Amino acid sequence: MEQVRLSDVDTWMSPARNKRSLSNALGAENLAMNHYVLDPGESFGFGYHRHGDQEEIFYVLEGTATFETETGDVAVSEQEAIRFAPGEWQRGRNETDGRVVALALGAPADSDDIDIRRSCPDCGNRQSVRIEPTADRDALVAICESCGAETVRHA
Repeated sequence: MEQVRLSDVDTWMSPARNKRSLSNALGAENLAMNHYVLDPGESFGFGYHRHGDQEEIFYVLEGTATFETETGDVAVSEQEAIRFAPGEWQRGRNETDGRVVALALGAPADSDDIDIRRSCPDCGNRQSVRIEPTADRDALVAICESCGAETVRHA
C-alpha cells in the first residue's frame, strides 16, 4: 500500500498552472493518474491529440472543462467525467473565467503512441508536433514536425 498527500507531490511543467503525477508518487505501474489545476485559457495537454494505445478518463472536481472532440466541443462540469477510447482525438481546456480542477486517469500508464497536433504559425494549419525541453530545461516547447517552427512554449 502507498499513500500520498497532494501537497507533497511535485508539480510538472505543463500547459496547466499545476500538474501533479499521483501515479508516480504512489508507484503505480499500470495506471497514470494526474491532478490538474487549470487557470482560464489553459489546457490539460499540449494540443489536439490521441493516444493509440491508452484510454483516458477525466473527472472534473471543480469548474467546467471543454473538450474539443472529432464531433465538436463537449462541456464537462463539476462532478462529471468523460472517457476517450484509444485512438480518439481530444483536447481539454478551460474556457471559463474560473479555475478547473480535475483528475486525469490513463491506462496503460506508459503511452508512447501519441499524436499531437497544433496550429503552426509558419505552415498555417494544424500539424503534428513533438514536445521537447529547451536547452536549459526551463521550459517545454512544441516543435512542428513539418517545418521545425516552435508552436508553443510552457515554463
